[in-house]
Amino acid sequence: MDSIWRKITHNPERLALSGHIQTEAAVIGGGMAGILTAFFLQEAGVKTIVLEAGHVGEGQTGSTTAKITAQHGLIYDGLIHSQGKEKAALYARANSRAVEDYRSLVQSRNIQCRWLDCPAYLYTRCKRDVVENEVRACNELGLPVTFVTDTQLPFPVAGAAKMEGQACFSPLEFLFNIAGELTVYENTEVKRVEGKVITTAGGDVTAEHIVFAGHFPFINRPGYYFARMHQDRSYCLALSGAGHMEGMYYGMDEGDYSFRGLRLEDKDLVILGGCNHRTGANEGGRYERLRNSARSYWPDCKEEAAWSAQDCMTLDAVPYIGRFSPAAPGWYVATGFGKWGMSHSMVAARLLADLITGKENPAKEVFTPSRFGWDAAESLAKQAGCTIKGYVGKRNATGGEHLEDLRPGEGHLVEYGNGKIGAYRDESGTLHLVSARCPHLGCELTWNPDEKSWDCPCHGSRFDYEGKVLDGPAQENIGLKWE
Repeated sequence: MDSIWRKITHNPERLALSGHIQTEAAVIGGGMAGILTAFFLQEAGVKTIVLEAGHVGEGQTGSTTAKITAQHGLIYDGLIHSQGKEKAALYARANSRAVEDYRSLVQSRNIQCRWLDCPAYLYTRCKRDVVENEVRACNELGLPVTFVTDTQLPFPVAGAAKMEGQACFSPLEFLFNIAGELTVYENTEVKRVEGKVITTAGGDVTAEHIVFAGHFPFINRPGYYFARMHQDRSYCLALSGAGHMEGMYYGMDEGDYSFRGLRLEDKDLVILGGCNHRTGANEGGRYERLRNSARSYWPDCKEEAAWSAQDCMTLDAVPYIGRFSPAAPGWYVATGFGKWGMSHSMVAARLLADLITGKENPAKEVFTPSRFGWDAAESLAKQAGCTIKGYVGKRNATGGEHLEDLRPGEGHLVEYGNGKIGAYRDESGTLHLVSARCPHLGCELTWNPDEKSWDCPCHGSRFDYEGKVLDGPAQENIGLKWE
């Protein structure tokens, strides 16, 4: 399924890397964070290249809802209590600056990306006091937030935190403009990084500075990011016939949705998103749930696009941006953006460019990947528990015990010999068989019936029904292995 952004935006392909290249900086990942980082490094006079496994914007940037905002759900009241007012203020200022940086680039470069200045709302249907506390926390940090009860939502709310001066846009139109003047190698999957050398199938790159901006770091050690993050999946519909919506909305109650408007040349759309789950824990029906809700809000709406996205979630809800590890000098990382990839991409680009060029940036103390506080211990324990459960897998297969039990359109783990295999029978009746284990660290995969994919519940790698990698950190496809 293609996102609305991929339907309305197209970009010429770039050549793959061939041979050996030496450069000052190499950025791994051609999404928003990677392209912006390369852009600011190049502006600072640092010779930089970008290595992208597929195509620019093909990953999570092309699946975002594209809200550019410093309002990140119920974040600021919690940050003040867990990290103190000073660090909470640094987080707020970094993300507020990110909004202004986007606005400045759009204006100075005259980028046609359907930019819309608008407020962002954090709404609740029942927990007014929690939102009021968040408003007070935002005001304490100097953020322009007020408590309101009047919204454009198709249902009443108990209250909402309204943050002025935010924006939304068409992310790929913006990204392709920024990438236009950069040296980008597409279809160049990085296989290995050792010291200053990056190895790909087509050649290698030697760089003084290496930035890992490919969503989830594929290198396990040093850094151990796989133990400090998990991935969540969410689903979106682009709807016409749902009226005009100017603001952006994010629901804080369990099961609530996000909303934002989009103006195309001939129609208004509303993007409805939600139905989140930890990757590897979807039993199906997410799109149908969204569609049912859409029909209840706007009976005459029409679906223009449907897609899903994946988010890296850190232990304390703050991204890891900075030096990759003390054991890897010259390496940098940007990951763990949660649901707020657009603003955090700009924060990461500014911060990493400053670190590489030796410029002071006070936000580095907030986002440093080397942090670990007691407030994260509970999340770490929960992550470890989910990982152990994923390694062990289920005692029995999750469907019939025989391949012949699979009906067209069904996928399950099935018992085979002394173990299990992943099996999917397509609508024509053809069977597609894959290994039941993720090649990243060996967790047992689960079937996602909404996406027809095999998902890892430990670290969020995903594979299509033929075994091709869709999302990392896994780098290898899952062919059928008879063991």
